[in-house]
Amino acid sequence: MNFDLTDEQEMFRESVTRFAAPIDVEARRKLRLSPTGYDRERWESLAEMGLIALAVSEGSGGMGGSSVDLALVAEAIGASNSPDPWLELGVLPAFLLDRAGDPETAEAVVSGQQIISFAWAERAKRYDLEASHMAAEGSSDGFVLTGEKTFVMGALLADQFIVTAKCDGATTCFLVPRDAQGVEVRAYRLTDGSIAGELKLTRAVPSARLNLSRGDLDEIVGAMRLYAAAEMVGLGQRLLDDTLVYVKEREQFGVAIGSFQALQHRLVDCYAKIEQSRSMLYRAAMTDPADRAQFQRAAAGAKAFISEQVDFIAREAVQMHGGMGITDELAIGHAMKRVMVLARLFGDTDTVLAEYALAA
Repeated sequence: MNFDLTDEQEMFRESVTRFAAPIDVEARRKLRLSPTGYDRERWESLAEMGLIALAVSEGSGGMGGSSVDLALVAEAIGASNSPDPWLELGVLPAFLLDRAGDPETAEAVVSGQQIISFAWAERAKRYDLEASHMAAEGSSDGFVLTGEKTFVMGALLADQFIVTAKCDGATTCFLVPRDAQGVEVRAYRLTDGSIAGELKLTRAVPSARLNLSRGDLDEIVGAMRLYAAAEMVGLGQRLLDDTLVYVKEREQFGVAIGSFQALQHRLVDCYAKIEQSRSMLYRAAMTDPADRAQFQRAAAGAKAFISEQVDFIAREAVQMHGGMGITDELAIGHAMKRVMVLARLFGDTDTVLAEYALAA
């Protein structure tokens, strides 16, 4: 099998690397400490590169990228330790709107003109997509939504929210403008420095009801797990690369600590784990998306495996750097914290591993 990248895939990977290059540790820290945790002008620049358009079909004005194309971009973002929420605020809403048949709103997301966040998580529900604490009731305006959501990523950046709600006994998706009456957002920071929030709706009137079934949501979540795993592979590579540089420079007893055989063995373990993770990632990415059950199973298995391997690499990187490794003064501190968020996005290791076992 030919694993060589196409010219277009190489172009996208190199474009991400160039785009992220100016963001060093200090610039990344300042960006995260800004009031919204990110910069909209940077987001528009990212969109102009076509990185969000990859997630949208050509029929909706996108580029119709394959699973491998998107995994390559996600891995490059991770390897660059980039703070860009491409996955959660770009790919995810683009998938949802494209599948719902809303090309106008999808185009606004693809162009970077609008930022849309998916509000699905509820308290005490863990990773269950079924809505129970948000209800949609019929009214003279069509529908009104009342309830609460948690873990709404990019809550202060979002112009609109895609909200799941219980409607006629089924989980249904609605598009709710941020400035609609009855919308309240309480923001908080996540481990990686990005900002999420609690969303409270009190008889809020949505702008549209999206044509998305529970099966559609499950399929999109499966894809998101795959691309979260891809970003973790990139982060794992960055953690390993930075640690290799460090152990060659840091000296103890007059010699570089990289010359210690015990550390060399541990680094070889990390190398093996990142290579195994990359193989698992692209094995899953090359699964035919038309076979929904198999694709979701492969994505769940990849995320479970990669989460464990990259978590191991992150902990080894921090141990070799010492206590400073977990701070925001070094890139590995930022990378480790991003891994912690991605490893739990749409299911932690135990959750996705259980789903993988049930589907086997």
